Amino acid sequence: MQEWITNTMNSLGHLGIGLLMFLENLFPPIPSELIMPLAGYVSTQPNSKIQFFGAIAAGVIGTMLGALPWYYVGKLVGEENLKRLANKYGRWIGLSSKDIDKADNWFDKHGDKAVFFCRLVPGVRTLISLPAGISGMPLLPFLLYSTLGTTLWVSLLTYAGYALGENYELVEKYLGPVSKIVFVVLIVAFVLWLLRKRQKNKGKKQV
Repeated sequence: MQEWITNTMNSLGHLGIGLLMFLENLFPPIPSELIMPLAGYVSTQPNSKIQFFGAIAAGVIGTMLGALPWYYVGKLVGEENLKRLANKYGRWIGLSSKDIDKADNWFDKHGDKAVFFCRLVPGVRTLISLPAGISGMPLLPFLLYSTLGTTLWVSLLTYAGYALGENYELVEKYLGPVSKIVFVVLIVAFVLWLLRKRQKNKGKKQV
């Protein structure tokens, strides 16, 4: 993976960075925690075709282009289709159309902040585009808050690689496990939520 990322970046320059970050949003196993620090490190090398601010711009553009497919997948699925699926199959996991309504109301109130902050969270930053699309979040606010969060994230990663030099891999070494931990925590939280919801439903039926 690292060799392929390095070769792509060296051969295509800023375009390669944009392409890698685009793919990272479609296929999360490709780590931005390695791509952007490497770009920051390469920008410090003499006669490098990659420039520090150019790397950041390419990373942001690639990320935003990669976020749009998931956003439109969410749009195509839509809230109404999701409700129909929840009513038809949701009983197997304790999910109903009312739950979808609650989630959608929450996203209407906090969606802007959710999109911004989730762009800074490894393991979640790619996935946030899906609920944004499903909830019907307008495209312009989605792009605005996504771009703000993404610019901050990409800049931090790129600067970390710039500052660490040859030790740029330390960024991925320490942030990589964080992505996995966050993902596991989300799954556990979702399972706990389902279990609590089922217990509440059982209590209502017994009464």
